[in-house]
Amino acid sequence: MTETPKSRVVLRSVRRRSLLHAVAECMERCGWEQIVPRDASVVVKPNLCTAVADKAASSNTDPLLAEAVCEVLRSRTRRIVLAESDGLRQKAQEAFSASGYVDLAHRLDVPLVNLSETPWVPVSCEPAGNVELPRLLLEADALITLPVLKTHALTYFTGAIKNQWGCLPQHNRILLHKHLDPLLATLHRVLRPKLAIMDGIIGMEGRGPANGKPRRMDVVLASRDGVALDATAMRLIGLEPARAQHLVLTARQGLGRIDADSIEVDGDFEGLKTTFEPAILDRAVAAMNYLSRYRWFVKHMLERDSVFYPIRTVVQALRRVGVVEGG
Repeated sequence: MTETPKSRVVLRSVRRRSLLHAVAECMERCGWEQIVPRDASVVVKPNLCTAVADKAASSNTDPLLAEAVCEVLRSRTRRIVLAESDGLRQKAQEAFSASGYVDLAHRLDVPLVNLSETPWVPVSCEPAGNVELPRLLLEADALITLPVLKTHALTYFTGAIKNQWGCLPQHNRILLHKHLDPLLATLHRVLRPKLAIMDGIIGMEGRGPANGKPRRMDVVLASRDGVALDATAMRLIGLEPARAQHLVLTARQGLGRIDADSIEVDGDFEGLKTTFEPAILDRAVAAMNYLSRYRWFVKHMLERDSVFYPIRTVVQALRRVGVVEGG
């Protein structure tokens, strides 16, 4: 009987080498040229979850990592775009600007695309029914996802699988949070990312994905198997992959490998491993997540700055005295 090959995850430190060389080696070890034909259309999807400049370094994909990926890709194709969707209170253009992507786009002549402003087509996505997705992603030859190594209050960890949530072009996709874990698995099956390259240069622990504590790791991870990449990254920072329900569901559908014995790690895992503080799903986050299934709550509470920010100030004060901790 032929033994099934293991999924490969490449791990490289960038403490004593250039980011471009580390990314190029990661991509080469993943056999990127096998999955990106010459003159292919490639969508590169960073994780740009905030337009707040002082949070961007630990919340968003480092533009230098995206630049390195684009530089490698340009040896094979010039049909590359960097794409992100609008958030609940921010335009994709604002997130691009706050994170340094505008200068990058000018340097490399790579378009920045707001997926919320491109044509959408309905796609059957269990368990949410028909969901509209950007035609650009469905028609591209290759989707390359660039997540950040972070904890997450709702999904425990946010990585290669979770980054496809930002491929949903609706600015109020929080309405779909009631389907979050199974829908992430479906999105992975529908969008079929060909390669995932994780930014672990500055990660985030604690109250991720945008309000946690920055944690410098100076690492880059890559794999053609997004599940294996996330599972390995979680083990690298002392988290248990079985606790990330979206990752477990994606693996169960045969879309990637989660067990350590089915993953080959190419890199100094033991020398780079550490422990992150996990995210806390406190009562405030749990309540907001439950109420976000109601359109009236999203429209009149979350989308209105005049309502949202005063409530957030009160919740932050209650957190400081330990009132909303626990779930």
